[in-house]
Amino acid sequence: MPPVSAALDPAKGTGRRRRDVLLAYVALTKPRIIELLLVTTVPAMMLAERGVPSPWLVFATLFGGTLAAGSANALNCVADADIDAVMKRTASRPLPRHQVPPRRALVFGVVLGVVSFAWLWPTTNLLAACLSVAAILFYVLVYTMVLKRRTAQNIVWGGAAGCMPVVIGWSAVTGGIEWPALVMFGVIFFWTPPHFWALAMKFRDDYARAGVPMLPVVTTAQRVARQIVTYSWVMVLWTLLLVPATGWVYTAFAVGVGAWFLVVAHRLYAAVRRGEPGQPMKVFHLSNTYLTLVFVALAVDSALSLPVLGLPF
Repeated sequence: MPPVSAALDPAKGTGRRRRDVLLAYVALTKPRIIELLLVTTVPAMMLAERGVPSPWLVFATLFGGTLAAGSANALNCVADADIDAVMKRTASRPLPRHQVPPRRALVFGVVLGVVSFAWLWPTTNLLAACLSVAAILFYVLVYTMVLKRRTAQNIVWGGAAGCMPVVIGWSAVTGGIEWPALVMFGVIFFWTPPHFWALAMKFRDDYARAGVPMLPVVTTAQRVARQIVTYSWVMVLWTLLLVPATGWVYTAFAVGVGAWFLVVAHRLYAAVRRGEPGQPMKVFHLSNTYLTLVFVALAVDSALSLPVLGLPF
């Protein structure tokens, strides 16, 4: 006998609707972006500790950071609902599909932000909690509501919000901010433009349709590729500023993986100069792999605690 359909089984239909609503709220937080942010937080904490921090502190920081990032992303979805609706890449998000009412999405984002602060303060420290709130406010008020729609440099300066997890992780361990935390901030800051501009090259028409002045929309592909190469060089060289506070494992990976990324970025530029479309998505996907490998190497290096120069923080 065939199973009773949801239409004939109200309980089954209700359960499915609840699951769909739950998944829609989870989608508002953009879990894939959060994953990448958390990958950078743990190594930052390990470098600050010069080893493995307390498992409870790591959990508390990651949980609070997840809430903060989810808050920022949900509020971004609310502010960008009109843009998301006309872009093919984002049209399937919860608000364009009317899976979550905008007002409830707004409340959801605010509540996540409040809970993240209320969690991080007693479980880590006040500085880490305040930095998480600053990251949320900067991402939503400065990047989403001002920079994104007004300047081609939107992702350069707006990307600063995505750099905050390493500083939050460092401050959760030490209670302060020291130069290695600022160097890690810079690594992600210079990583952000090549990462997003490569994506924007692929979805240029999407951004143009939505009226978002991403760099590939307002200038030539050759200039965009040249900017990707420039920022990539600065990013790779910037990673070497951590060498005095790290060891051979990190140094080897920073140089080796950095060279790999530079080769791919230069190949994109060379292809564009020849009038070919190149492979911007290869740069985009490799940028995720690059950042993960560099920070995983940093975590391993910190666990081994074998500094090259042994310089103090």
